Amino acid sequence: MVQLIQNFDNYILMYIIHNMHSHIMDKTMIIITFLGNMGAIWVVISLFLMINEKYRSIGFMILGALVLNLVLGDVILKNLVKRTRPFIYMTQVQILIPKPLSYSFPSGHTSAAFASAGILIKHFEKYTLEVIVLASLIAFSRLYLYIHYPSDVLAGVILGILSSKITMYLFDKVKFLRPVIK
Repeated sequence: MVQLIQNFDNYILMYIIHNMHSHIMDKTMIIITFLGNMGAIWVVISLFLMINEKYRSIGFMILGALVLNLVLGDVILKNLVKRTRPFIYMTQVQILIPKPLSYSFPSGHTSAAFASAGILIKHFEKYTLEVIVLASLIAFSRLYLYIHYPSDVLAGVILGILSSKITMYLFDKVKFLRPVIK
């Protein structure tokens, strides 16, 4: 089963490399992946929300989801699974960004994007399309740049959504958090 997943992952990556790369796409994907570095775009959005008292709790929820996601993904799962990144095996592929030093599974950029997106979609339904497009572009950029396997990205989506659901549940159920964020 593991070999089947690995073969599928490699097939998808090779398809992207051979059929989607161009100078414009290279530049675009570098910019998009940069937005996801350390959850930067999501932290900025949460800080803007925290400025307004009406949306402050949503900003705190995003930060909470990012922290939970970081612990679950980068601290626990990456160090349990220890999956090496695709560029380690396919050395002929030119990497367009600095090579990450951490493990590959799950994709931290993707999980942070979907942890934040889950909360934003719940509270700002009219921006659902924009939020999903941004989160999905960040996820795709990790494949395009040959930094993650598709299964890393899929796991990142699942972990991100799970992180957002847990965070929203905790903010709803844990009463002592409410006075702190208002």
